[in-house]
Amino acid sequence: MQVCVKISHVISLFPRSHLHHMGPSNETQISNFLLLGFSEGPELQPLIFGFFLSMYLITVFGNLLLILAVSSDSHLHTPMYFFLANLSFVDICFTSTTVPKMLWNIQTQSKVITYAGCITQIYFLILFAGLDVFLLSVMAYYRFVAICHPLHYTVIMNPRLCGVLVLVSWIMCVLNSLLQSLMMLRFSFCTHFQIPHFFCELHQMIQLACSDTFLNNVVMYFAAVLLGGGPFAGILYSYSKIVSSILGISSAQGKYKAFSTCASHLSVVSLFYSTILGVYLSSAATQSSHASAVASVMYTVVTPMLNPFVYSLRNRDIKRALKGIIWLPVM
Repeated sequence: MQVCVKISHVISLFPRSHLHHMGPSNETQISNFLLLGFSEGPELQPLIFGFFLSMYLITVFGNLLLILAVSSDSHLHTPMYFFLANLSFVDICFTSTTVPKMLWNIQTQSKVITYAGCITQIYFLILFAGLDVFLLSVMAYYRFVAICHPLHYTVIMNPRLCGVLVLVSWIMCVLNSLLQSLMMLRFSFCTHFQIPHFFCELHQMIQLACSDTFLNNVVMYFAAVLLGGGPFAGILYSYSKIVSSILGISSAQGKYKAFSTCASHLSVVSLFYSTILGVYLSSAATQSSHASAVASVMYTVVTPMLNPFVYSLRNRDIKRALKGIIWLPVM
């Protein structure tokens, strides 16, 4: 490992409790980072706190209602709603990985996150982001079977296959996030203790490291192509077959009904992938970490918040199940 920075200079940047000294080699292992967030201005902190607290509560409440609706209504015990309930659970966990820590830091007027906390946050972010991608692709496959092979639908989409698809998604995402997180442990950080973000993001952390990051970059991009691009290609293939089948329907009403069943899922897929692409394209174009942090809000907070509304607004089955929970009239 390379020599980083003199101990005296590090102490001038951070309190003594933030550092672990590694003996006479002048190499320093950091134990805390600073999450810079969105704004340094103290007058904006209450506004940011209220804004994110509101979105977080809406996300948790909306997705919990969707899970309760699916679990409480026997008519919704079908593959589509099984996958939807899993997606809602993952969205709650995804948002809970970042927002509560940010709210706590604002409330306590602290920007500190421990090294262990940072690695843990990266692990769960990669895990739940990957599960989002896999579940969206599994739901696309479900719609492909339902529309393109309706006669074999009940045989193909049996409960055992649905369980296997979700289990395999979890296993692959757990292994990937574990690999990425463990590889972070080989990093040393020198003078870069400040993270220009509201959470510990893998790409940002790799950029801050002062040790060799070549292997980490290779693994990160390979995983992104394989576990991100692969499911996306599956979604595109499924919908190309779905559109081809729908265009072959002679009845205009039949076409509309088939398209309407796919509208919610297509909206969620478009929102999720467009926001992720927007984050990395904008950060690459502007080289602005602040712009990247603001854009990241879209896929880490906004998308999980909107998912239950997108799936339930035009779904009478969900509305009927919600009526039994909150006693609201079916719209």
